[in-house]
Amino acid sequence: MSITLKTPTDIEKMRVAGRLAGEVLDFITEHVRPGVTTNELDRLCHRYMVDVQGTIPAPLNYAPPGYKPYPKSICTSVNHQVCHGIPSEKTLKKGDIVNLDITVIKDGYHGDTSRMFVVGGEASILAKRLCTVTHECLWLGIGQVRPGARLGDIGHAIQQHAHKHGFTVVREFCGHGIGRKFHEEPQVLHYGRSGTGIELEPGMTFTIEPMINAGKATISELPDGWTIITKDRSLSAQWEHTILVTDSGFEVLTLSAGSPPPPDFTS
Repeated sequence: MSITLKTPTDIEKMRVAGRLAGEVLDFITEHVRPGVTTNELDRLCHRYMVDVQGTIPAPLNYAPPGYKPYPKSICTSVNHQVCHGIPSEKTLKKGDIVNLDITVIKDGYHGDTSRMFVVGGEASILAKRLCTVTHECLWLGIGQVRPGARLGDIGHAIQQHAHKHGFTVVREFCGHGIGRKFHEEPQVLHYGRSGTGIELEPGMTFTIEPMINAGKATISELPDGWTIITKDRSLSAQWEHTILVTDSGFEVLTLSAGSPPPPDFTS
């Protein structure tokens, strides 16, 4: 396994790409409302990335081995869709929950982040709790990041919190190293045992992006070859940030002015 430790120059460029990815989510927030189609959200984000930011939408035509090219600029995963939902003429309605996953390329470097949105501001108690607990899972995982920690510490923290609240963790998809490439080593599992796995070193950059289900953890793939759904059609939520391992801890590279703050774990 070859992990690329980033240089100070790399890190500075990744800070820019990460902030820009977050700013796409800031921009699109006001447009996530009842009656909008996910295609329209994709169109708006694409135009903002290309025409305003001067960034490249990394998902557009992305084709890893075994996949046909992804046809859109963002991923929109609604309700029981776990990840990689392809924007369509589907109209969002009040009470839906939707994950918008944004990856931009700026000056050759990737910034990757996603957020959950509650359409119309109102949803079931279960849907809101799932979104909240998944956000907590993300930040509990981030809080494990420091030199000398292990990748298993991240997964363990996420898994324990999800299970404590009666939710399950999707195992087939994970966080990943990121930099000049969209997906690099290491793989960052969202479950596991503390004290196991690769030791973290300053200069590592990777995503943490837990996918948490309200029902069972099992998933299936739609015929489009990309969209992943819960097999039991239960709700699913995901949050994502790109993280740098620093000399003393971590830095979240995808924070922007509109990023939801870390949760208050004292409540």
